[in-house]
Amino acid sequence: MPTASENTLFGMGNPLLDISAVVDKDFLDKFGLKPNDQILAEDKHKALFDEIVKKSNVEYHAGGSTQNSVKIAQWMIQKPHKVATFFGCIGSDHFGEILKKKAEEAHVDAHYYEQNVVPTGTCAACITGDNRSLVANLAAANCYKKEKHLDLDSNWELAKKARVYYIAGFFLTVSPESILKVAKHASDNNKIFCMNLSAPFISQFFKQPLMEIMPYVDILFGNETEAATFAKELGFETDDIGEIAKKTQTLPKANTKRQRVVVFTQGKDDTVATVGDRATMFPVLDIDQNDIVDTNGAGDAFVGGFLSALVQEQVLEECIRAGHYAANIIIRRVGCTFPEKPDFH
Repeated sequence: MPTASENTLFGMGNPLLDISAVVDKDFLDKFGLKPNDQILAEDKHKALFDEIVKKSNVEYHAGGSTQNSVKIAQWMIQKPHKVATFFGCIGSDHFGEILKKKAEEAHVDAHYYEQNVVPTGTCAACITGDNRSLVANLAAANCYKKEKHLDLDSNWELAKKARVYYIAGFFLTVSPESILKVAKHASDNNKIFCMNLSAPFISQFFKQPLMEIMPYVDILFGNETEAATFAKELGFETDDIGEIAKKTQTLPKANTKRQRVVVFTQGKDDTVATVGDRATMFPVLDIDQNDIVDTNGAGDAFVGGFLSALVQEQVLEECIRAGHYAANIIIRRVGCTFPEKPDFH
């Protein structure tokens, strides 16, 4: 089995510093939050970030969808370090410094575009009992500029070193031109470009840039809700997830040397993936419902596990098995965190 080498995996996305703390109902009420929800921060939430930091039991983690996935891929691989490169935008500030430190601790080779106009993006996880309410403030993550970072020779050389590329759909809201440059490079050089549908609103409101990238996508990830929305937007006229996967597979593709693979997860139900021209079901690992602590990072973890096997040139079945393993570990813990070492065989 080929071992992964430094900078084999390339990710680009919205880096967020995850700040999690246990809060009470009064805290949620004060900021109009539901116990279990994911929202983007509005003006009324600005003070929340200052307040949550003052809590006694604050934990910081390098977060954001793509960064979570490459971090988990690195954790699954263990050695060598810095298998994954990550690009994204942060602020020149205290939270940015913490984010750099956390990425380093996760052994990810993060090269952030730093600017001093907008602060580093954050995601507050307000924990009450088994619930967590997520409030994301993209801030600097929204300010990534292709010409100021990706196009710089040293950065582009680093990007070109990779064999596998992964970008979550969320980045379509920030820099579709950056995604296109990376996707075309992968396609022209017969490398693997992976993308994620990420959220139903991406297919609904960013359909045009999504469809511009689609011909370059070798592996597409999504969950059952995202798949259904994508199918509706493209007029597939079916709600059968296997059919949606097959129809998505046959969308036009630039690099004909690789058949597109479509992988849709469905929570505790079987994962659906296209194998050849068929849609095949892969059962997930059993887990006692009482062992589930937090399902929020499950999708990112699945992709991370999958990518860890993909960069080691494993077959699709092995990639999915690694994805299921990583997701199964992450949902037993709060946030997108993991034990020191994986126990994956």
